Amino acid sequence: MGDLGGGDRREAAAEEDPAAAPAPAGAGPDHLVVMVHGIVGSTADWKFGAEQFDKLLSDKVIVHCSNRNMRKLTLDGIDVMGERLAQEVIEEINRRPYIKKISFVAHSVGGLVARYAIGRLYRPPKQTSENAPQSLSDNNRGTIHGLEAVNFITVASPHLGSRGNKQVPFLFGVTAIENFACCIIHLIFGRTGKHLFLTDYDDGKPPLLQRMVDNWGDLQFMYAYLPQLLLCAWIMNIFSLPICWCRSALQAFRRRVAYSNACYDHIVGWRTSSIRQDSELPKWVDSTNKIYPHIVYEELSKAEAPNQCVDTDNCTLEERLLRGLKRVSWEKVDVSFHNSKVRSAAHSVIQVKDPVMHCEGADVIQHMIDHFTL
Repeated sequence: MGDLGGGDRREAAAEEDPAAAPAPAGAGPDHLVVMVHGIVGSTADWKFGAEQFDKLLSDKVIVHCSNRNMRKLTLDGIDVMGERLAQEVIEEINRRPYIKKISFVAHSVGGLVARYAIGRLYRPPKQTSENAPQSLSDNNRGTIHGLEAVNFITVASPHLGSRGNKQVPFLFGVTAIENFACCIIHLIFGRTGKHLFLTDYDDGKPPLLQRMVDNWGDLQFMYAYLPQLLLCAWIMNIFSLPICWCRSALQAFRRRVAYSNACYDHIVGWRTSSIRQDSELPKWVDSTNKIYPHIVYEELSKAEAPNQCVDTDNCTLEERLLRGLKRVSWEKVDVSFHNSKVRSAAHSVIQVKDPVMHCEGADVIQHMIDHFTL
């Protein structure tokens, strides 16, 4: 799709002086938090989360719940929704010229829509004479439409898609049922269903989720530095330096966080939401933390070197997605509502979609706010 309008004026000003045009008196916070709902959802899905952010960080952030892809519009495809979200974000930024930072908080399919949108909104840093990979401590990350990218948070999002063994738990892990679902999912969830089940091969292109772990056309989802890669890896390993293997929309953010349901999420499996292989799923025990009783495991997964599997036909599509996403670091937060009376609704509880029915997920929102980078 073509370029989105409305950004030239702001981006030109940001290039001249990123610190220019300070917020006028009484303008409000300069950190925009965009909340994105999931499939067949609406702005109401993030009502509780938005209220908590506003209550606890009212002097630091301004929250916008996306309204451009509600209900049936969520069936139009991740790319179409991503374009709409990107345009919506541009409009919100232009309405508030004093905004300097941006973060995303997205639930379920909304996490994929947000990933697409930031690929559209990403602006790479100015080129320097050095082409080698840089460490994550460098400021040379690029921006999201001229804004400093801070937090990219997904909640129960199917990053590896919904195709594959137990990626959609309510299919019971039965291969025949999972294969049948791939054939009919578009009848239920339209183009979005095809994207999730990786059955879209439009005009001979790879599935959209595969394109989203690489550069594709004018969209910079992920760009791996190939020149001098092994030499830089060797040097950085000697000096124990953190390595950034790519310059991309995702890498532009200071932190990327994946909240996942370790069990009882019948819509999005643990593996796909936490960006792990089966062998990487951790063993966890009941939380003893009174503040976050449902957070059962946390870890920081550092960026990994690009795997040859990403560029060959010698591995599964899921493996390609996994290796692509691992080129950036992720904070992984595993959640369990196994002792809850509403555990069968874990996919909604983790978001507190309904403040009354899903109130047990409030500690997850609290954890999100307490660890939010401002």
